[in-house]
Amino acid sequence: MADIFSREKRSEVMKAVKSKNTKTTELKLIKIFKELHISGWRRTYPMKGKPDFVFPKKRVVVFVDGCFWHGHDCRNIIPKENSDFWEKKRRYNKSHDEEVTKTLIAKGWNVIRIWECELKKKNRENLYRKLEFLIKK
Repeated sequence: MADIFSREKRSEVMKAVKSKNTKTTELKLIKIFKELHISGWRRTYPMKGKPDFVFPKKRVVVFVDGCFWHGHDCRNIIPKENSDFWEKKRRYNKSHDEEVTKTLIAKGWNVIRIWECELKKKNRENLYRKLEFLIKK
């Protein structure tokens, strides 16, 4: 199905879409932080890429990436309608994530990227491995 908007208009519409409903994943991670006695994090910290959590003293940033939006392979679901648009959007997000990660590492930050699916109990081992750096210190 062809897009009803011009390329410029579609870009304008998508730029107006702000992230929302991500709070549930962040709240799940806060609960896990508390269970593991991880402290020292800040939210809404002014930083490139807008990390979900920043540990300023440890120089660690944590991103919780939605599996669909950031192209995780845990569920290869792409809407049938306008699939080219969604695939392009996901490729852009992945590229942007890589750029942000490289920039933050170059500035001396440790970057932890957590997939939304890793917050599920069945995938906790992966999550705990990623958080090991925060647990030990």
